[in-house]
Amino acid sequence: MTVLGTRALNRATLARQLLLDRAATPVLDAVAHLCGLQAQEPQEPFAGLWSRLRAFDPAVLDGLLAGRKVVRTHLMRRTVHLVTAGDALAWRARHDAMLRQRVLGTYRRELDGTDLDELAAAARAALADGEPRSMTEIARMLAGRRPGPGLRPLGELVVAALVPMVQLPPRGMWRVRSGVRNAPLSVWLGRDIDPPAPAGTDPVGEALVRRYLAAFGPAASADLRAWCGLAGLPAAVAAVRGELVSFRDERGRELLDLPDAPRPDPGTPAPVRFLPAFDNAILGYHDRGRIIDDAHRGLSVAGARVVLVDGRVAATWTQDAGTVTVTPLRDLTRAERAAVAEEGADLASFLSGGDSDRVRIS
Repeated sequence: MTVLGTRALNRATLARQLLLDRAATPVLDAVAHLCGLQAQEPQEPFAGLWSRLRAFDPAVLDGLLAGRKVVRTHLMRRTVHLVTAGDALAWRARHDAMLRQRVLGTYRRELDGTDLDELAAAARAALADGEPRSMTEIARMLAGRRPGPGLRPLGELVVAALVPMVQLPPRGMWRVRSGVRNAPLSVWLGRDIDPPAPAGTDPVGEALVRRYLAAFGPAASADLRAWCGLAGLPAAVAAVRGELVSFRDERGRELLDLPDAPRPDPGTPAPVRFLPAFDNAILGYHDRGRIIDDAHRGLSVAGARVVLVDGRVAATWTQDAGTVTVTPLRDLTRAERAAVAEEGADLASFLSGGDSDRVRIS
């Protein structure tokens, strides 16, 4: 079985994530290809798409949000993701059990004894008018019905797990600061989510395997689970295994992939790329060694924005008052510093609407 070294996996990841060459793909198609973008920090998807798409215009993403073509919703790993409306409707039921388990795991003591089905029915009835509400407002609507958990656990249980919800615009629109207002996904999109598959079948799980490999492969089953948080996927992997090819990584793990997906030569040059906080190019794996050193792994879950140099995390970055400040994690060569400065200046111009191209490498 062919062994794929770390550099080969890195270049494959960059290619799948549209980070090796900026793509001319339409914004909606890019969001679909990437299986969504993690978006609990509402402005971060804009930087993520700017780094991946040619001539990315934030107004296009704003239009997709306002036009209900993309939505912000709790999905993979119980985090807020920006996904296409079609994927939200198709995938939500498959994530239902995981979402419930994760909220219950966080608030096990506070939610002990809560009748989830009764609470879900009450929440759906209370929210059927489609009025946008904050999580606290939703919790207060339901808290008076029975003694039970406090507002925070109750609100998170309803919003993140029991009732499929979306965070409504202007939350998540370009350079807009807005609180979270929630509405039921089915009301916002005008149709119910797809029902669960019949027992013994998992078409959504099988589709997720294919979609994940297209955007993240080659990858191990543990990487797939780390990305989505779903249990019960081994059967889906087994069902599509005949469509896939297998490799090994340097640790001997089996890696699965789509046969015709890009796997560039390891020597392919990789340009400097600035990634936003919580970018799935890093978080989408259990073994993140293909793109970030173990010594810096904590950055990926701490919300640090990172810079890829030669395809790997080599610096962090911040932006304030029109200036992008880069803090290297290792010594950069003169050529690398120049490339970082050039890309950083372009990013500063994008983030400031053309008012500044200042970049500082600390």
